[in-house]
Amino acid sequence: MESIRRWWERYSIQFLLVSLGLVGAWAIRQGNGRMVMEIYQTLSRPFQETYSYDEQVADASLRELQYRLTELENQNKQFRQVLGDNITLGAEGEGIWAAAIGRSSDSWWQQLLVGRGSSDNLQPGAIALGPGGLIGRVTDVSSHSSRILLISDPTSQVGVTISRTRHMGMLRGQAQNEAILEFFERDPDVSPGDIVLTSPYSTLYPPGIPVGKIKSINLDKQPAPEAVVEFSAPMSMIEFVQLYPYEPKDFVPEAVKGKNELAIPE
Repeated sequence: MESIRRWWERYSIQFLLVSLGLVGAWAIRQGNGRMVMEIYQTLSRPFQETYSYDEQVADASLRELQYRLTELENQNKQFRQVLGDNITLGAEGEGIWAAAIGRSSDSWWQQLLVGRGSSDNLQPGAIALGPGGLIGRVTDVSSHSSRILLISDPTSQVGVTISRTRHMGMLRGQAQNEAILEFFERDPDVSPGDIVLTSPYSTLYPPGIPVGKIKSINLDKQPAPEAVVEFSAPMSMIEFVQLYPYEPKDFVPEAVKGKNELAIPE
């Protein structure tokens, strides 16, 4: 008995610690680690960033839209391959970057001179993109420079379509950051904020390039309804553009014959 008492006095603390450890391990095993996770969350909560419910929902919605956009881009690429349309503009295309080296002296935002030319395999008709979408097209080329007619120029005409409803019209520049869109339909389904893209029937531009968004609408305008379009690209602040070779179409699809506005080259 005396030996047991001496052993207890000597090893009681170690025995209690081992017992507590075994009980704790058993409890963790039975609870699948939930207790440890709750203790960790309680201790670390003061050091964690807190987000409101609305912020979490908005963040989740943004991720969903990004995933949907990626999927739509992949589907669009597959459809183009099926249809034999291999034109790729934007981040995936092999465009030529060019710096702006001058602007028209009489109209600041109508024409842009860039430091790339025929020595870089550029030809008239090449499409110019900038931050935000379509900028214009190359009209004149020299050995080391090219002139771009901006879509904000009053002489520029672009066949466009409304992304949401697929209604089409002709876009004419106003020598500023806005343009006038004249619809072909008498009663188009269009609302402020609708996205405007180049039309599949455009003769000078590939389809589906972002142009801008609807700012206001005048359905009473004669002879056809009109809308004011705000360009998505900042025409007066362009420093660099990306140029893509493109051969203009010389025909009008059967589906749009009889619509004089589309039959006329833009």
